[in-house]
Amino acid sequence: MACYIFGAGSFYGLDRCPRADDFIIAADGGWLACRKTGITPDLLLGDFDSLSTQPDFPNILRVPVEKDDTDTMLAVKTGLERGETEFHIYGGMGGRRTDHTIANFQALLYLARRGAQGWLYGQGERYTAVCGGTVTFPARDRGILSVFCLGADARDVSIQGGQYPLHHAVLTAEFPLGVSNHFVGRPITVSVRDGSLLIGVVED
Repeated sequence: MACYIFGAGSFYGLDRCPRADDFIIAADGGWLACRKTGITPDLLLGDFDSLSTQPDFPNILRVPVEKDDTDTMLAVKTGLERGETEFHIYGGMGGRRTDHTIANFQALLYLARRGAQGWLYGQGERYTAVCGGTVTFPARDRGILSVFCLGADARDVSIQGGQYPLHHAVLTAEFPLGVSNHFVGRPITVSVRDGSLLIGVVED
């Protein structure tokens, strides 16, 4: 099972389709992406500032406009409360709201620190976060993999299988040493002992 979250940002289509047992949340304007793809969400939540009217839908959680959480973050918390450990977030990047893209990068870290893995999808790209652990990406002939420190210094960072290997390095939030690595037909494994990483895979 997985939790799919549709936000109000730019929607570039589905990389993978939800299964019958997956839990689907439309966060405010993410309702439009669900309608576009013919998906009926299990829950529609938000303050509805991205929609002109509240849809006629039986499972709605309406929240105040003035709150600490974004609608997408509320959806993330709702999924965690259900015990979900795998998240796929669409409509969380693009458009004019770069601030929401950054907020959703932070949501990936929020998930990683709670034992879950999240994926944030853009146009030909996807991101995840790892906190004191390892993640392996399947082999491919082309594509770019970038690794960024997310927060305090990330220590003992290694990248194996890419064009540019890295061994037991320290990555900091002030210098993008891990940007623009390349797939060369091998799986790429990224590991970090202490700290957190944001990892992006971009089509090439």
